[in-house]
Amino acid sequence: MAAASSSSLYSGSKLLLGFTCKGKKMPLKFRWTIAFLVVTLSRCFADDDHEMEEFLKREHSLSKPYQGVGSSSSSHWELMGDAMVTTEQVRLTPDMQSRQGAIWSRIPCHLKDWEVQVHFKIHGQGKKNLNGDGLAIWYTKERMQKGPVFGNKDNFTGLGVFVDTYPNEEKHIERIFPFVLAMVGNGTISYDHERDGRPTELGGCNAMVRNLKHDTFLFIRYVRRRLTVMIDIDGQHEWRDCLDLPGVRLPQGYYFGASAITGDLSDNHDIISMKLYQLTVLRSKKEEEEEEEDVITIPSVDNMELIRCEMTHDEGMSGIAIFFTVLFSMLGCIFLIVIGLVVYSHWNENRRKRFY
Repeated sequence: MAAASSSSLYSGSKLLLGFTCKGKKMPLKFRWTIAFLVVTLSRCFADDDHEMEEFLKREHSLSKPYQGVGSSSSSHWELMGDAMVTTEQVRLTPDMQSRQGAIWSRIPCHLKDWEVQVHFKIHGQGKKNLNGDGLAIWYTKERMQKGPVFGNKDNFTGLGVFVDTYPNEEKHIERIFPFVLAMVGNGTISYDHERDGRPTELGGCNAMVRNLKHDTFLFIRYVRRRLTVMIDIDGQHEWRDCLDLPGVRLPQGYYFGASAITGDLSDNHDIISMKLYQLTVLRSKKEEEEEEEDVITIPSVDNMELIRCEMTHDEGMSGIAIFFTVLFSMLGCIFLIVIGLVVYSHWNENRRKRFY
């Protein structure tokens, strides 16, 4: 793959340089610039393919026919609450009120870099905004503990990625539900259910995932202390960016799981598969030494206060404020264009006068 990319880019560079030789000769400096860009791009493609390889970890993965699910000590996954296994999915909750269920891995994950792809489905009889509450994918120190956070305990330690299908906060002018968001907890941080987790979220995106006929997927990657979340919900087999944040510190040895909860409103929350991949990432000697010295024992996020300030600022802008911001920005652009046209016309007129 990398070799093919490099050769195609090299061929492209030959065509570009050959074109400049056949036609009007370009300046030497410009030709060297093109060559530099092509070489840089080829190295980027090669690095992406050679520096990162993925391997499916079956002991941490969940897929049909779900043979590793059970209550025995030899099983890899364990059910909790109202969750049940069928031939087609692991149903975390049925479309009934006041239910919660979960499935947890029995084996702690000691991978440094990993990626999990979740095939899920949320569907039910409820109409828009008359359904709830959502599901969560976990990588946490604790496991098999019921609670109010999408069926898991509050004040958790680790990572939670939530597919929230119901808005609890009344004022949601700029946010459309369902909404995917992420949170890192250190055992003392509480999830604010009434505000849909806004005070502690790391970011997110809207995702219309209910009652779709095609498959829906969630992608979570943790590489070099960088957390990336993407979704594939449009039936096009293309990942869409949802969250990309550096400086996320997650210890090794935590457990993967999935949970869901319903209240007065309900939905079927299904997990079709959860596939965990080990990512082999090449690191420099300096990077390895730094990571060995800086051992992560408590989950945290660098510059979390700055992230909260930015999100608070975004929340503080009402619909009217956004409207006037856009309006004045457009007026400013029009004003600059007019000024530019006037200056250009004066310059052009003076230029013509010099020839008479």
